[in-house]
Amino acid sequence: MNVMPRTSDGRHRLALLATLVGVLLAQSAQASTLEAINHTHWAINRFSVDGRSGLDIIGPYQGGGGGCCYIAPSRWKPGMTVRVDWETGVAYSDDFPGFADRPKYFAWKQKVNAQKRQHSKTLPVPDYNGQKVCGLTVHFLPCDELQVTTSC
Repeated sequence: MNVMPRTSDGRHRLALLATLVGVLLAQSAQASTLEAINHTHWAINRFSVDGRSGLDIIGPYQGGGGGCCYIAPSRWKPGMTVRVDWETGVAYSDDFPGFADRPKYFAWKQKVNAQKRQHSKTLPVPDYNGQKVCGLTVHFLPCDELQVTTSC
């Protein structure tokens, strides 16, 4: 008697395993918004957390963001970190010459671009066990310091 394994049994087992893994992963992490509060006199031209964009420019002493998503594991573990990348720049430009005089415009643009700075820091994620996590908020502080918080 020639008994060959049925490939459909293997496929069913693989599909069942994939479904089970998907359910377990869905229960072990929660997607939440990515927000920011700028506590500085510089504009935050862009920012991202672990490569996920915070979406919008944030003016001095303002809040913003709304990017999706920071994926928070269901349980905090010691040593958890996030990497924040951001760009700072001129907040206001009272000396904008307009577009009519192209040489003045390009000189102004060069001056503004020269003040942009790229930054990157890795920060600890605070313990959020026992709390509901609705998002991650990045606080941009003076002297290029940062703090991240989880809150609702």
